Amino acid sequence: MAYDETIEGQALAGPKAGGRGATRAAPQASAQAVFDKAAVRRMLDQVKAAGRTALTAPEGKLVCDAYGIAVPQEGVAESAADAARLAQAMGFPVVLKIVSPEILHKTEADGVLVGLKSAAEVERGFKTIMANARKYDAQARLLGVQVQQMIGGGQEVIIGAVTDPSFGKLVAFGLGGILVEVLKDITFRLAPLAQDEAMSMLDSIQAAQVLKGVRGSEPADREALSAMIQRVSQLIADFPEISEMDLNPVFASAKGAVAADVRIVVDFAPQPERYRPSQDEIVRQMNRIMRPGTVAVIGASAEDRKIGNSVMKNLINGGYQGKIYPIHPKADEIMGCKAYKSVLDVPGDIDVAVFAIPAKLVAQALVEVGKKGIPGAVLIPSGFAETGNVEGQAELVRIARQFNIRLMGPNIYGFYYTPKNLCATFCTAYDVKGKAALSSQSGGIGMAIIGFSRSAGMGVSAIVGLGNKSDIDEDDLLTFFEQDENTEIIAQHFEDLKDGRSFAEVARRVSKKKPVVVLKAGRTSQGARAARSHTGALAGNDKIYDDVFKQAGVIRARSLRDLLEFARGIPKLPTPQGENVVIITGAGGSGVLLSDACVDNSLSLMTMPADLDAAFRKFIPPFGAAGNPVDITGGEPPATYANTIRLGLEDPRIHAIILGYWHTIITPPMVFAKLVVEVKEEMMARGIEKPIVASLAGDVEVEEAAEYLYRHGVPAYAYSTEIPVAVLGAKYQWARGAGLI
Repeated sequence: MAYDETIEGQALAGPKAGGRGATRAAPQASAQAVFDKAAVRRMLDQVKAAGRTALTAPEGKLVCDAYGIAVPQEGVAESAADAARLAQAMGFPVVLKIVSPEILHKTEADGVLVGLKSAAEVERGFKTIMANARKYDAQARLLGVQVQQMIGGGQEVIIGAVTDPSFGKLVAFGLGGILVEVLKDITFRLAPLAQDEAMSMLDSIQAAQVLKGVRGSEPADREALSAMIQRVSQLIADFPEISEMDLNPVFASAKGAVAADVRIVVDFAPQPERYRPSQDEIVRQMNRIMRPGTVAVIGASAEDRKIGNSVMKNLINGGYQGKIYPIHPKADEIMGCKAYKSVLDVPGDIDVAVFAIPAKLVAQALVEVGKKGIPGAVLIPSGFAETGNVEGQAELVRIARQFNIRLMGPNIYGFYYTPKNLCATFCTAYDVKGKAALSSQSGGIGMAIIGFSRSAGMGVSAIVGLGNKSDIDEDDLLTFFEQDENTEIIAQHFEDLKDGRSFAEVARRVSKKKPVVVLKAGRTSQGARAARSHTGALAGNDKIYDDVFKQAGVIRARSLRDLLEFARGIPKLPTPQGENVVIITGAGGSGVLLSDACVDNSLSLMTMPADLDAAFRKFIPPFGAAGNPVDITGGEPPATYANTIRLGLEDPRIHAIILGYWHTIITPPMVFAKLVVEVKEEMMARGIEKPIVASLAGDVEVEEAAEYLYRHGVPAYAYSTEIPVAVLGAKYQWARGAGLI
């Protein structure tokens, strides 16, 4: 039977009640179909009652029927004669597959035969498959042989689902067939999906062009594939017990999409509920922690070289204007502040308590914090889960839940919030105010953030250590910084996410308003996932992080330097109004490298219109090169730079400019820097503002020029063509995700 006849037959026949010796067909995928949830529930209840962890292929087909997922005609035969009758009814060629709850990967058991063209071949095939299955697993229950209409044509893809420990239900799409785990061309999204997200998956695999048609082949039906992805995503969202699912292969052609094989794995163990306060409650408590009017230091000390002493010094010397209450069992006064034996002795309210005492004393003091009604505790001490003291940390969480305390840490350096001159940390005070909020899971990375920020003069609104993340984590910070008027960009380092789904949901909302940049450590050291499906085996942890970040509109930094440069540079750049980028350079070599960097960062080099090309040529020498990059050559005077940059800013078809400067005597570095700023400010006075980044090559004078440009709103870098383009690319990525382009 031809492929188009298969589809037409399915569409006309509709789903029928399945059973042994019966054939059935599924309707074509339609995004508006009504799902038969009751049928799926009955099927899963039967599987659970039988104590099984996987559905048989025929059961999987019934689930697909209930959700309108197109499958071939098929039936289950218990004898060779039954198999021949089924095959003759549906038409040759057919496929035979073993049906056994214990044999999920049928090909490994030699339990699949394809292309059988006669009743005699089917009868022999039935006997062969049953014998192979007994040989493969003598204990397996053999329920019969699935006789399935053979589907051909189109591209083989896989649509699947997996349950991730952090992100929960994920749907997958990629290149399918027998080489799926070799090619590993797959992409993931949080389920359930909207149509545009399902469509984006089709373009997110390396073989995306194949689906659009190559070498004269017809393109696949994108609407049908998108609908099937959506239906799978809705199925696993509706039924959490479906832990893994494969539709592989799905034959995708211009006629539609049909799932030739179905594998469904279930897990009926209830998932533990995750603690998550409401958004309003998070904001209320985080505001009191991050912007406190009163701070208690538990373990405050007058002795140098003690953490409690450093915290007190930073609070006082950092200029914090709120009330400070040192807590010490014996002291009457510490550094000019009246001391108290317990927070319970302090008159009035306290917003946050900073702990600087040994780990063994934290729990008792935390109970007192709870009785006092303090909403936040900053736990600097180490000696908890990071050292194997998991129960000690769990005890702190139990106390916190009892008294509704939010915990930051333990095992952290504390935090800074510069608008209130608050240095609740044992590190050095920090007073360069700005609009970037940064956080780190690691104390060492936190030190790097502090050092870079100070060295580069990057103003920050906050620097926060999260450490063991017993309670407060990245999405709590995102929720706070979302409404913080002193923050314009959020940059976060972490090694894992306690609740990836919550993070993604919050980040998706926040990234529409403010750029969110993350550095996920541990990209290359992920262990193999224990899985019973192709999709599960392909769900490498880092690939999931990568795809979910994109889905949430998050900018992923690939290095610590990228994280810091993005935090520093993105706020400097105005939002681009379109995709057209032009390179103006004084060195051909730099132009080539800058062009490569544009490709690496998904920037679109503008195809230069003839009239604009002619306009640029008026300002450059005959031996220069217009087009894009615009190569003005290295020996040109300042006027050439000024004229070409002005033209690039004036022309509305150009949306961003990348400058490549080459150190020359005719146009020295500082001359170049000052003329760029002059032209930029001239255009701003006329209401024209576009992103400009610069790469400077030359002797050490270019360093001063780069710093001057940065101070005046042009992210500029000496000796690098990659970093400035990466910063511009990050700005574009955010603007696209936020729907601003």
